[in-house]
Amino acid sequence: MSTGKATRMAAMRAGVIDVGSNTVRLLAAKRGRRGLSTILNEKTHLGLGVDVERYGELSESKCFRAAELASRYAALARSSGVHRLQVFVTAPGRQALNAGFLHRLLSEAVGAPVRQLSSEEEGRLAYAGAVAACRSDPDTVAVCDVGGGSTQLMVGTPKEPVWLRSLDIGSLRLTERFHHGDPPQGGELSAAARVVHDAFSGVVAPVARVALATGGTARAMRRMVGRHLDERELLAALWLLSVESSEAIAEKYRIPVERARTLPAGAIILLEARRRLGLALEVARGGVREGVVLELLAELAAEAA
Repeated sequence: MSTGKATRMAAMRAGVIDVGSNTVRLLAAKRGRRGLSTILNEKTHLGLGVDVERYGELSESKCFRAAELASRYAALARSSGVHRLQVFVTAPGRQALNAGFLHRLLSEAVGAPVRQLSSEEEGRLAYAGAVAACRSDPDTVAVCDVGGGSTQLMVGTPKEPVWLRSLDIGSLRLTERFHHGDPPQGGELSAAARVVHDAFSGVVAPVARVALATGGTARAMRRMVGRHLDERELLAALWLLSVESSEAIAEKYRIPVERARTLPAGAIILLEARRRLGLALEVARGGVREGVVLELLAELAAEAA
């Protein structure tokens, strides 16, 4: 490969707009010395998963707001010089009865098709983003991706997952269903824990050497108890979340209050995943957005070769 072509490929930029159960997020990045180098990273809480849990479909107001955010983020990404931009939808698009309406508005807002991720695609891409940013080089790795509307559990090699399970539980939907107090009361936590335990019943993951946790819950847990999430750290976080309000947690750990409200449910899911894997979880430096960006950059590189 010529020096000029290598330089052009290294300068390629890709952007993604992630429409999820909790937030709408923008990531624009290029390849750096140690994986991806972030150019833009924006997020806005929208809570599409709340509508899914309460009504089974998305309100028109939230769909229009998602499209407005996507339009603004697309403009930001293009002004930063991205060579390829993709909008994708995760759990809300799989679970809402009127997901087609959301897709149409998003597509019109950004002037491009919208990609609906299946649970398997979401898991595979979250795995790729988490493993690519891992600083160790294990021969087998597990990844747990706790989202607002679903949870993916994967085990595989550094190249790809060979085992994947998707569970239709997430931190936001579980919060809406069971956690009405702030902080949630003991009975509310117990009810959520029973549902999570049942959802994981029959899940027998292959043995892995390293386990990574990705998603908003994991990133918030890192602020509370550090990057290493074993039983002790997760139980300590869950206890704290059961005695302090979401506003107090948000202020103390610089976490958005909307995220703080869903953390008890998210911690319960991470605890069950940790028990099933039999390994402490390390908070990953990447996830589904990074996985999609890596995919787009690989496409650009193949076209330029």
